[in-house]
Amino acid sequence: MKKLLTLFASLLATSTLVIAGEYEDISIEELSKAISEGKVTVLDVNGSGSFARGHIPGAVDFRAHSAEIAKHLPADKAQLVVAYCGGPGCNAYKAGAKAAADLGYTNVKHLAAGISGWLDAGKPTEKVAAK
Repeated sequence: MKKLLTLFASLLATSTLVIAGEYEDISIEELSKAISEGKVTVLDVNGSGSFARGHIPGAVDFRAHSAEIAKHLPADKAQLVVAYCGGPGCNAYKAGAKAAADLGYTNVKHLAAGISGWLDAGKPTEKVAAK
């Protein structure tokens, strides 16, 4: 009976996340691998100032390009798109994830660790050169 209740609770929690419009999390290692394989478009939703100071390599500055984000997304709507923001407590990523999903992308995920987790893991960042 305990197993059945645990299963039911898990299913309920999962369905609540889907209903709430949440996006599946991707680990730092999974994202790092997808980047090295060229199989992902990454959306940085931290704002242009933060983006300039350091972002995940190859990421798109969502705030600067939100009006024309479709131009920065892959032609294949099944390709992986990952949105991230500051860290686990940040919800700004939802704007980027929703924009991709609204355009018909079906493999949209979220890097819950955000840029803070990326840095804590010792992963490299890119910076925008001052003009």
